[in-house]
Amino acid sequence: MAATIKDVAKLAGVAISTVSYALNGSPKISDETKRRVARAAEELNYRPSGAARNLKKRKSETIGLFLNALGGPFYSQLIEGIQEVVASYDYKLIVSSTYGGENSSAHRVLREKFVDGAIIMGFDIRDSLILTIAGKSLPIVVLDRELNADYVHSVRIDDEQGAYEAVSHLIKLGRRKIDFLSGPVVAYDNAKRFAGYRRAMDEHGLPYARTIKAQGRYTETTGYQSMKLMLAANRLPDAVFAANDEMAIGAVRALQEANLSIPDDVAVVGFDNIHQASYVRPALTSVGHSRYELGAIATQCLFHSPREGQSIVLPTELAIRQSCGFGRTDGSPSANA
Repeated sequence: MAATIKDVAKLAGVAISTVSYALNGSPKISDETKRRVARAAEELNYRPSGAARNLKKRKSETIGLFLNALGGPFYSQLIEGIQEVVASYDYKLIVSSTYGGENSSAHRVLREKFVDGAIIMGFDIRDSLILTIAGKSLPIVVLDRELNADYVHSVRIDDEQGAYEAVSHLIKLGRRKIDFLSGPVVAYDNAKRFAGYRRAMDEHGLPYARTIKAQGRYTETTGYQSMKLMLAANRLPDAVFAANDEMAIGAVRALQEANLSIPDDVAVVGFDNIHQASYVRPALTSVGHSRYELGAIATQCLFHSPREGQSIVLPTELAIRQSCGFGRTDGSPSANA
């Protein structure tokens, strides 16, 4: 397998964006770092493809980033990783929300090809549009689905495995009645996280709702509302796995308002390991992944990937904190740490 820019960065001991700056001769990088990167690239026989040079000949020198929403803590590190690599090629970055469906400005920018490359994390943008517009003049990287086509690349995190490991951990702690707090049912990452939840429950022979019962929209408010509805229906689980941290934090607030103890009465686990996860009380157990790396690798795909689409899956890691009662594994309810 050919070496990637990520391999060069690891061997040289620098960030992915630093490799881009160094190989492009940027004055922002010291001569010593440039030499170290060059040695690593030579040792790995890394050669940037002609796609990057071709991309730089185009007119707009702009990369488009199209997201479901522009707010929330998830996106800041993702955008940082994208911005640093874009800047290393002296390109500009525009960021647009996909809100509004086919009438949104994001759809117009894509249909009329106002950018030289696009990174998409917006389920409002349909596969059919992506497959229609993708080509040599507009390579596309999707972060929220898998598509098999020329000039369309997929970079995503291992949502299913991350969810499986989180729910398996709750089961090891003695939790048996575990509910899934869903994000938007149309979201690819949500579906994969639900699949990981189901796999863990099936593996241990535990009952669960085969269809999604509690649904939010990846926001703290909808997590709070969903948990309120769950409590009103007298559906009190002994653990909740939320499809993202913002909903998990909202669920925690609803449980605490109901005078329920976390994790004694209900354990809570989220997904994304956002900055706030370690600061809420109790600190939130969460499935972590590098959003900066996700953004940086996705951007490199626009400049260095071949015509044939490729799929890159990034690993996750469970950050265990007090909200799941991590101190006990004997099958009894967990004590608050």
